[in-house]
Amino acid sequence: MRGPRAALALLLAAAFAPRPARPHPQCLDFKPPFRPPRGLAFCRRYAEFGCCDPSRDRALLQRFYRLSARLDERAYAACAGHLQELLCQECSPYAAHLYDAEDPSTPVRTIPGLCQDYCTQVWQNCRSIFRSLSADPELIALENNVAKFCRYLSLEDTDYCFPHLLANQNLNQNLGLVTADAEGCLQLCLVEVANGLRNPVAMVHANDGTHRFFIAEQVGLVWTYLPDGSRLEKPFLNISEAVLTSPWEGDERGFLCIVFHPKFKFNGKVYVYYSVEVGYEERIRISEFRISPTDMNTLDHGSERIILEIEEPASNHNGGELLFGDDGYLYIFTGDGGMAGDPFGTFGNAQNKSALLGKVLRIDVNNNDRGPVYRIPPDNPFVSDRAARPEVYAYGVRNMWRCSFDRGDPHTKEGKGRLFCGDVGQNKYEEVDIVEKGKNYGWRAREGFSCYDKKLCANSSLDDVLPIYAYPHKMGKSVTGGYVYRGCESPNLNGLYIFGDFMSGRLMSLKEDRATGEWQYNEICMGTGQTCMFPGLINNYYQYIISFAEDEAGELYFLSTGVPSATAPNGVVYKVVDTSRTAPPGKCQVEPSPVKVKSKRIPFVPKEKFIMKTPTPPPRLKTTTEAPRGGVPDPQTPRTPAGDRARPGSPAGAGGRARGPGKGAEERGQRRKKKPPGNGAVRLMRQGRRGRGRGRVEILIDGEWGTVCDDGWSLPAAAVVCRQLGFPYVVRATKKAEFGEGTSLRILLDDVQCSGQERTLLECSHADVGTHNCSHEEDAGVVCSREEVTDG
Repeated sequence: MRGPRAALALLLAAAFAPRPARPHPQCLDFKPPFRPPRGLAFCRRYAEFGCCDPSRDRALLQRFYRLSARLDERAYAACAGHLQELLCQECSPYAAHLYDAEDPSTPVRTIPGLCQDYCTQVWQNCRSIFRSLSADPELIALENNVAKFCRYLSLEDTDYCFPHLLANQNLNQNLGLVTADAEGCLQLCLVEVANGLRNPVAMVHANDGTHRFFIAEQVGLVWTYLPDGSRLEKPFLNISEAVLTSPWEGDERGFLCIVFHPKFKFNGKVYVYYSVEVGYEERIRISEFRISPTDMNTLDHGSERIILEIEEPASNHNGGELLFGDDGYLYIFTGDGGMAGDPFGTFGNAQNKSALLGKVLRIDVNNNDRGPVYRIPPDNPFVSDRAARPEVYAYGVRNMWRCSFDRGDPHTKEGKGRLFCGDVGQNKYEEVDIVEKGKNYGWRAREGFSCYDKKLCANSSLDDVLPIYAYPHKMGKSVTGGYVYRGCESPNLNGLYIFGDFMSGRLMSLKEDRATGEWQYNEICMGTGQTCMFPGLINNYYQYIISFAEDEAGELYFLSTGVPSATAPNGVVYKVVDTSRTAPPGKCQVEPSPVKVKSKRIPFVPKEKFIMKTPTPPPRLKTTTEAPRGGVPDPQTPRTPAGDRARPGSPAGAGGRARGPGKGAEERGQRRKKKPPGNGAVRLMRQGRRGRGRGRVEILIDGEWGTVCDDGWSLPAAAVVCRQLGFPYVVRATKKAEFGEGTSLRILLDDVQCSGQERTLLECSHADVGTHNCSHEEDAGVVCSREEVTDG
């Protein structure tokens, strides 16, 4: 057990040393750099990290041979080195900056950006090689004027000119490491994978080589997604009529988990965990299903066999995780039964080894077609204890929500088999545990590192295990356990345990210090500036982080929603991407086994957009209308900033997952207070691609994006929007859905009246949120500007 000083350090740690933010390395194909699988023979300077694999290196060498053959002996001696350096800048990790290729829509330079002194030197000695390298007529026209010629080849950002950037310590000291902002927050990016889901609680794969993934909704439907991203119209499973849930925001009951048997490819068995009402009792049920004999993308709904049912004394703390370990056994994670403080019995359900609640259970469901539906593994820790249930593997847990087995390091297998869990806290702390056989994880004696039941906590026979990390409720109020990243595509993330918080929307990470065994904390932010400006990537997500997932290749995902209700179709699945370093081309390629599809395919259409966060530049020219002066906050994203927020339907004191209504508040006779709407961030949705400063106005209120619909939409209101987005001027306030109708969103604001001095639209006078007397035909828009323009 660690000492209190170490525990406090873990609790409050912000461990990785902060690194300054910087523009992100990028290749000419608009992808991140990588470490080549083999050394480069020609562009050896970039053999450790850059944008060329051996085949590209060979192609550059062949071009060098062709061009150098045109040089006489004297010119070759003077110019071959320069020729090689210029050609090899395509391999530089800063190739996109050198060639002005950050934006895929702009033309790429034919010659990299050169520093003035270097350009002059090459021009004086080797002017002829430029004509060989480039057919740019403008460049050739300037060939006889060194000043104009080198100005043409210069970069606006002189930090990146070649060769000075090679000696720039500010750029290169952390080259290839995960980007972090000034406060040490790791900047990652996302790919939208699925959307329109109703509280997606789980995403799993079948481990059968098909690389399908299956997403479960809380209402009791499971959908099949194919490797191309399309969804099958027919559900993989539909037990929505049997599942007990409700449309209340935060209801914890429902379909909670699905897992495939390790030998699914051969036995076709799948296991599910869901809430059910039997008579007047609420229960959690673990059932087994078999694959349909006629459709490999559908379960046989008549094949259900109930493996285990446990009575739930309250509607919250339902647990909800199923996992198969490397040992082939099924692990079941139950909550303590609900309500506050585990009030059941003398010491609560969690400390009572004769109860199945508040436990990690382990059972054997192999070869169960005859005889009992499950057996007890012979090495379960309490099989010889008559006072304990033999299914118990570990105890003293409160409400573990999302656990995962570590796949282990891809090369050394170090860490393989470790079982990580997020355990939701009571009033003060959330925690992350590594679960081991027979261990006591402290609840209700302990919450995080602190004592909850002081009398029980003082009992020396408790012998409980402390978490590897705990955080206070000022950071978040409902932990969502994650995974140790072991994928292929983002090698810098290897070994990083990534998890989140349902209420605050924080993404967090832990990394083990192998020398001390301690776990170092870093928050995860969405990338700003150039960090996520790669095709297909976004830098925003919805706040309520429900679950994490791995695909068959080990890449990491998380599932979140903007409205935590089992019936609200606001759930999105995101893939986590690190753009600081990627795997070499082809290394992570997978070849899925064929899937026989009988149902209609529904193609995936992403909805989320990259949100560029830019500071306000100083005005250069007088324009039509000046936006009000004042601080310009970063435009917000669907992810709500971390901070304290009341749980929808389940106060922090009740300690339930934020999906559940929880009985806590009502049992204590408390009334929920209506809070004013939060956020007020805005974004613009464009029609066509006529510039980022114009589009339909959409606003984020309490985690939900909606439109502003106002036939009285005015210039002062539009000026507030422009300032929020970083534009100093507004050109026009547009009406009547000039930039399109946001029919897929609710109308959240109407009758907006601003003085022009407000910081956000929510500070302006407006009708109650969601109350309006207009239609999407009147959706409002703006045209913003950084300088004097004529709109048209």
